[in-house]
Amino acid sequence: MKFLKSIPVLATALLSSATYAAEPVNNFPSKPVRIIVGYPPGGGVDMAARLVGQALGELWNSTVVIDNRPGAAGGIGTELTARAAADGYTMMLCNIATHGITPARVKKLPYDYINDFSFLSRVGGNPNVLMAHASLPARTISELITHAKANPGKLSYGSSGVGASPHLSVELLKMMAGISIVHVPYKGAAPALADVMGGQIPLSVGNLPGGPLAAIKSGKVRGLAVTTLKRSAKAPDVPTIAESGVPGYEVNGWYGICSPKLPKPLEAKINADLIKVLATAALKQRLDDQGIDVQSSTPEELVAHVRVEVAKWTRVVKEANLGATD
Repeated sequence: MKFLKSIPVLATALLSSATYAAEPVNNFPSKPVRIIVGYPPGGGVDMAARLVGQALGELWNSTVVIDNRPGAAGGIGTELTARAAADGYTMMLCNIATHGITPARVKKLPYDYINDFSFLSRVGGNPNVLMAHASLPARTISELITHAKANPGKLSYGSSGVGASPHLSVELLKMMAGISIVHVPYKGAAPALADVMGGQIPLSVGNLPGGPLAAIKSGKVRGLAVTTLKRSAKAPDVPTIAESGVPGYEVNGWYGICSPKLPKPLEAKINADLIKVLATAALKQRLDDQGIDVQSSTPEELVAHVRVEVAKWTRVVKEANLGATD
């Protein structure tokens, strides 16, 4: 009987909750929005977040603040996002590391990388590029594979560090091509690039935009191949790994906008706004200047991509014997 008497009260509470949930959609945003970036200012992830945030701020006639929270390969910022209020006022720039590689490498995350998030839209991506010093006799990926098979374990390559996208790009190549190349981790992309330019190591891998692109264009290194399925418009003469003898190979350093798990109407509203700004010529050009190929998506498309990425990198982590951490 007490339960029956409580039904009107419960119904009123649910109605109030539904009304409250609808208000952010009608009025959103009515205060500043922050986009968390799990990396220091100035890098590719940070620049992508700032450009998208600026475009959203102009559309919303509101302030969008970039909140840099570096650490744990983006993990600190990811956990902060997962624990934030699910009201749309906290988002993050999610990427191949935070929602692809980290879930594959870390067994016990302090959040559910799928169910604690809304995947608002993909933003775009850029390739990694495998570079060689001029002294390396291999001038193509096919020749590199042949050379590596004839000299197992004698070649080495540098990257920005263990577990990052460039490192795992080569580990995926090794797995698919059946070759053995020794990884030399550096404390960042710049010193790895410097050593391949100087001939201290024969190979290096890194994100194409920035230093690698400049080094390839100036002839200081040879661009063997990019990791995306399509060639980059920034370096059209550099072939893809897939077209160079490893069909099906693809690594795209993708970016997206994620948030704590939102009510569906609010998720749909922000997705529509992201698609709108990403379709503008101005933002496309700004992102292209940073080497980012723009590609928006529905939330369902982005979450499906995340699931595929985690499955792929889980296989690579296991094959490379990197050992998933707690």
